[in-house]
Amino acid sequence: MVKLKSAEEIELMRESALIVSKTLGMLAPEIKPGVNALQLDKMAEEFIRDHKAEPGFLGMYDFPNTLNMSPNAQVVHGIPNKEPLKDGDIISVDCGVLKNGFYGDHAYTFEVGEVDEATKKLLRVTKESLYIGIREFKLGNRVGDVGYAIQNYCETHGYGVVRELVGHGLGRKLHESPELPNYGKRGRGKRFLEGMVVAIEPMINMGTRHIKQLKDGWTILTADGKPSAHFEHNVAIVNGKPELLSTFQYIYDALGIESNEEDEFRQKKPAI
Repeated sequence: MVKLKSAEEIELMRESALIVSKTLGMLAPEIKPGVNALQLDKMAEEFIRDHKAEPGFLGMYDFPNTLNMSPNAQVVHGIPNKEPLKDGDIISVDCGVLKNGFYGDHAYTFEVGEVDEATKKLLRVTKESLYIGIREFKLGNRVGDVGYAIQNYCETHGYGVVRELVGHGLGRKLHESPELPNYGKRGRGKRFLEGMVVAIEPMINMGTRHIKQLKDGWTILTADGKPSAHFEHNVAIVNGKPELLSTFQYIYDALGIESNEEDEFRQKKPAI
């Protein structure tokens, strides 16, 4: 059952989402060659607790860390380890926070040092597909409209769209109804309603769409070993339109990136 949120609940969810956003922004300048994921994970846990929130992933389904950190051919659910990041790597950092009884949950794929042009394009197209999908998350549309928009855009660029892992509703639970695949047919699936809050998260592979799982029971890899990108935002339907609760602006400020990509999805701008 889809659990619609009141205006007050959406504001509480925005608070949770922005703690995730700030955490990713804090980490952004630290993600560089020689640093390892466990160091970043510890920083994130301390930062979240300092903001009087709880790490949303730590201990959930027995996951051992605060962050999912998935470099290169890892798609999602990577477990942080001590292996140093290398120049030319990419790494998806997925973070969850629980505050005031509500979750925030979003992700960004970072470049480590100098990344090759083919991989840069994968990241760019995947992030563009996120906003293309968000544009379809509005009153009267359906789940398939979001999935179709993401799939069509990414497959036009020759990329593989992961089928087995999907976006999801968000609220008092990390994973609520509806599921939001990154593929689909227009006009199919649950209809979107005022007060819905979801996590939209394209997971896009440079090569095949097929994946495999490591024996650790968590880490998902591309089947062909080619890179994968992952970007995720938290979005509510407010006044019939998609309203971003999360932001990448803290990341962009930390890295000196100019962007207005989020402007159309804000009825009010977050306090940066």
